[in-house]
Amino acid sequence: MAHPLLADNPGQKKLLLGNEAIVRGCIEAGIQMVTCYPGTPSSEVPDTFFRLSSEGDFSFEYSVNEKVALEVGGGAALAGAMTLTTMKHVGVNVAADPLMTLAYVGTPGGMVLLSADDPGCHSSQNEQDNRYYARLAGMACFEPSTAQEAKDMTRDALNMSRETSSPVLLRTTTRVNHLRGPVEYGPIAKLAAPEGFKRNPSKYVPIPAFARPMHVALLKKLEELRELAEKSVYNKVSGNGKIGIVASGICRAYINDALIDSGLADKFKLLELGFTFPLPEKLVTDFMSSVDKVIILEELEPFLENEFRVLAQKHSISIEIIGKENANLPLNGEYSTGNVSAIIHEVLGLTPEKIDFCAAEEGLPVRPPNLCAGCPHRATYYAAKKVFGPEAICSSDIGCYTLGILPPLNAADFLLCMGSSISAGSGVARASGQTVVGFIGDSTFFHSGITGLVNAVFNQHNILLVILDNSTTAMTGHQPNPGVETTLLGSNPAQISIEAIVKGCGVNEIRTVSPLNQKATFKALEELKDLQGVRVLIAKDPCPLFAKRALGKKPTQTAYVANQSDEVISCMEAIACPAFEKGKDGVSINETLCSGCMLCLQMTKDIKARKRNS
Repeated sequence: MAHPLLADNPGQKKLLLGNEAIVRGCIEAGIQMVTCYPGTPSSEVPDTFFRLSSEGDFSFEYSVNEKVALEVGGGAALAGAMTLTTMKHVGVNVAADPLMTLAYVGTPGGMVLLSADDPGCHSSQNEQDNRYYARLAGMACFEPSTAQEAKDMTRDALNMSRETSSPVLLRTTTRVNHLRGPVEYGPIAKLAAPEGFKRNPSKYVPIPAFARPMHVALLKKLEELRELAEKSVYNKVSGNGKIGIVASGICRAYINDALIDSGLADKFKLLELGFTFPLPEKLVTDFMSSVDKVIILEELEPFLENEFRVLAQKHSISIEIIGKENANLPLNGEYSTGNVSAIIHEVLGLTPEKIDFCAAEEGLPVRPPNLCAGCPHRATYYAAKKVFGPEAICSSDIGCYTLGILPPLNAADFLLCMGSSISAGSGVARASGQTVVGFIGDSTFFHSGITGLVNAVFNQHNILLVILDNSTTAMTGHQPNPGVETTLLGSNPAQISIEAIVKGCGVNEIRTVSPLNQKATFKALEELKDLQGVRVLIAKDPCPLFAKRALGKKPTQTAYVANQSDEVISCMEAIACPAFEKGKDGVSINETLCSGCMLCLQMTKDIKARKRNS
């Protein structure tokens, strides 16, 4: 039986996650190629395609990074395939190089780039408004606010891209990706197989002589896209009040809720913008001319607000524009029904009603994020800190292992971006002469760590790189990477050896250990500490959650506390394993959480030995 998302049953309604709705929109458009690098809040889109790939009529791949994903997707679109490429907002930074050129050469098969932005930094190292990438590249931008729109906009964006031969940015945010809502299915298009790439060097090879007219053509195409925005069903006006409200993205849902809850809908005229770039100039100027003042509601940057100010000046429209420049509307974080309601009350000179949101009770214990029980990274960090001491600088990277920043491990001193642990660590070591230990995960190493390692060898930096190989892309949901032996769909016949890559990069001093074997790990680290130049320790042991889920490995033993002692307390305080519990009767082990890694047993023996030798 086909998966429900693949069912060709127009008119049926389903309750879908926003990301699932995006998948359904692709299927209705007749998607033929999907590429990605997983990253929250976008991860459920490629993960769903991954699960559907054995049944669906499309090709799918987890790429090694976002740049590669967009290049593979762009190539597929050049060959005539309708294509989706997905990533989180910071991934677009990595993919920006090919993105700028794709807008020049075009996408004959149709191509949508899903950029999942993260206002509020729920799972990211920054906040970033990727609508600016649409402007920078010269491509249309859609912003859904409901699950239904996520499906419909994805479908329509793919079709528009195919018709105009230009890429489209689908900009979502965390709340849109992870909301659930009713979605009415449409029919599934059946596209002909891609015709294949058709040679036309003057159109597809942007050497300077060809790139200059390509830019002129792109500017003309933007005006054609603006005309489409003028007619788009996703840009709509409602209400008759003399105060205007403009909203995009999830703010459209917030303002609609606020107007209903407050009973003030008759006071306002609302312009909802779902097709936000190029901005429909006539629609916007007509709207501003019909109201006395206008409130702009958008998360993060004043992208629309500045456009409205420019158009007001250009068309000599005298109007007060209320937004981030002059009202209590932040440039950071998420909006909510509450602060949207507050601003419309303020504009009317009213006192906002107190809204009782579902707030947590006061005094509840704090639950900080933590490495899982049995996580091999904890064992690696403990050993490295013991061998190198607190004076060593720890250069960290992007992954669940970044949680090593928390005490008592304290194993992350700085972090820039994916793959930066070796490069930025090399910079610190070269500039200061300090001892630097870099930590990078296996998926991140394949993503963008290899070039940094090559650079470190070439420039003869003095740094130890620890590659934390837990056999999966753990942080974003156990997606495969080139180094995994087994995936959720079976074995990986194309497994690539990290050790072979490290050797190929010119590193001579390499050690591979299981970090759960503390004696071997201490020995390897002691050896590498005494050496100079680029050295690599590969700490290889599977993520315990992945081992249970995909490899079928279940704990055969669990630890227990035989006798209360200072060593047990010291062990608990040194590694903060969540399987430890401390109660009125002392320290115990939660057998449900314990993975049986026996790190604690080795540590207590080590602590006893250190006491005897001191």
